Amino acid sequence: MSATKPQNSHTNSVTGSPHSRGSERSSENKLLTFPVKQSSKSRLAGKLRYWWGWLVAGTLLLFVATPALLLFGLINRRIWLFPLAEWGAKTWLKACGTTVKVTGGENLDPDMTYVFASNHRSYLDTATLFFCAGKKMGLVAKKELLKAPVFGQGMSFVNIIAIDRTDPERALASMNKAREVMEKGFSFGLFVEGTRAMPGELLPFKKGAFHLAVQMQAPIVPVAITNTDWMMGKRTGVAYPGEIGMKLLPPIPTIGKTPDHVMELLLKTRAAIAAHLGATSEE
Repeated sequence: MSATKPQNSHTNSVTGSPHSRGSERSSENKLLTFPVKQSSKSRLAGKLRYWWGWLVAGTLLLFVATPALLLFGLINRRIWLFPLAEWGAKTWLKACGTTVKVTGGENLDPDMTYVFASNHRSYLDTATLFFCAGKKMGLVAKKELLKAPVFGQGMSFVNIIAIDRTDPERALASMNKAREVMEKGFSFGLFVEGTRAMPGELLPFKKGAFHLAVQMQAPIVPVAITNTDWMMGKRTGVAYPGEIGMKLLPPIPTIGKTPDHVMELLLKTRAAIAAHLGATSEE
């Protein structure tokens, strides 16, 4: 595979190698860009796989998730949806032609809960973080997903919380729900850019994950997800087969930290993720 610069008209390019870019700007919460790999498969094949993936997703939602939601809701066994959702997510990832390679699991204590802070470039990232990190966790999703048939109704069954970033009061209520999930012994995952980035980008981070980590005094796990931008990137309309890389970087402790340390924690997390993305893009 060859490496090219992201072809996005709105992107501010950053000169120098990925490693030097990350080093020079690690103390800033600003846009970073990295080279983007290209698939050797044809674009037509990518479009066909893209629509096949969504056909599989629709079939799973209609014929598996809908009956399960009705049944588990009636018998008040909502938690039973989790293993079914995990199976569905992994089936969808497989339909999209992906495998997932997770590294860094040795950095985690099986008896601890964490706040996972991840970059986000593709729809593929959600299933990857939620079901492949090795921890039962809740997840924050954008409020628009509540409108998705079946999926929106099932989000609360598996501790996926919608957040409305345009309304500070509702956003705060969502983060309070996230805290309640963690108090029950779950970890929590957030895509700290707040939305999907374009291929090759790392957007500025939002502060919500770090406020949550400080409130819970829970370690922050920086998560670097790679390859999903060329496999099924934002606004590309294609899905190419490949291996998703998910690196669980060493946790950043928050014991004794206060809200005054939020920006410090954000920049440490961002520097760790940026360094891994830069190293990966140079391979």
